[in-house]
Amino acid sequence: QVQLVESGGGLVQPGGSLRLSCAASGSGFRVASMGWYRHGPGEQRELVVTITSGGRTNYADSVKGRFTISRDNAKNTVYLQMNSLKPEDTAVYYCEAEVTIAPYYIVTQQYWGQGTQVTVSS
Repeated sequence: QVQLVESGGGLVQPGGSLRLSCAASGSGFRVASMGWYRHGPGEQRELVVTITSGGRTNYADSVKGRFTISRDNAKNTVYLQMNSLKPEDTAVYYCEAEVTIAPYYIVTQQYWGQGTQVTVSS
């Protein structure tokens, strides 16, 4: 079993910055990719960004140039630096991980964090 623990959400003014973090814990797994999704008011959950174990990233067009994902493979942790925040970035942000499971590390499973609220408002 894999647990994802997120932190770093909060209230920030437009133009401000926040940093989210997500740590994967448990045993008998290897992380293939991790990322962030968000669910805004009245909207469907959408991709923000993902990063593979090799460092390949996939950003949503709406956050390119403003958000940066980074990863500490040794700690199974990802960070999301969010700059130049806009009111439309307001959402619950969910950490997501795709992992392979022991003993053969072939089958991939997906896990989600509990979500952290980000509110951008003056």
